[in-house]
Amino acid sequence: MKLARFAVGDGVHLGLVDGDRIADLTAAGLPFATMLALIEAGEAGLDAVRKVAGNAPSTPLAQVALLAPIEKPGKYLAIGMNYQKHLEEADKLGVARAKHQVWFNKQTTCLSGPFDAIEPGVTEKLDYEVELGVVIGRRAKGVTPQDALAHIFGYFVANDVSARDWQFHSPTFTMGKSFDTHGPIGPWIVTADEVADPQALDLRCLVNGEVRQANNTANMLHRIDAQISYLSTAFTLEPGDLIATGTPEGVGVGMEPPTFLKSGDVVRCEVEGIGVIENRVA
Repeated sequence: MKLARFAVGDGVHLGLVDGDRIADLTAAGLPFATMLALIEAGEAGLDAVRKVAGNAPSTPLAQVALLAPIEKPGKYLAIGMNYQKHLEEADKLGVARAKHQVWFNKQTTCLSGPFDAIEPGVTEKLDYEVELGVVIGRRAKGVTPQDALAHIFGYFVANDVSARDWQFHSPTFTMGKSFDTHGPIGPWIVTADEVADPQALDLRCLVNGEVRQANNTANMLHRIDAQISYLSTAFTLEPGDLIATGTPEGVGVGMEPPTFLKSGDVVRCEVEGIGVIENRVA
């Protein structure tokens, strides 16, 4: 399933995307008002979607305004330097290599829709990072890598927009990763049952039509199952929590010379089998 949130005249509805149309699950009587509530319900929530989908009124997808596919989650966590060539980019920039997985928070107030504008704010070094995103579906604490994927509800496309000049204001990166609108995600959540192998997906980022990043999730240094296991060793992952699983090489700060986003630039992030988000810099 491709589950989305979209704006309608009387508020925000949940929808099921099928091809170029979206079925209005809320109008059909889905007993969940929010995506987070639907995720928390687990299989019962998906059964409810199946039950009402056949009677749901549908609209051409092009006629609706898609929103971030989940309301404010409890956590939005992102892993750094998770592709070898991106790690080498970081070496050139003087970023010290770590012995363990490198994690930082993106404050959930940064989240924005799949086609919303990116507001630079005060940064003068605005950058892009295409990533495969993960939505946790089941509470995870101390899970093994072998069991980790069973805790995933679904997947989305993420752009880990980064304010590079603010990123190193603190060693946690959080300041430069959490500006308002610097967390576009979407365009929907693809449920886990539709993704046969999350470690075999092509991902690309284009700026004004020029390919800047292109790689495959098979090349992650730390696989998704290892990421979930590592995080859940320290703290509990809860339904609706988001994980950005790492970006490949080709970011603007790593170019020679560094090339940052400017007003009017259009950033397109693609993940095979998941979808596309596209955001213009305001």
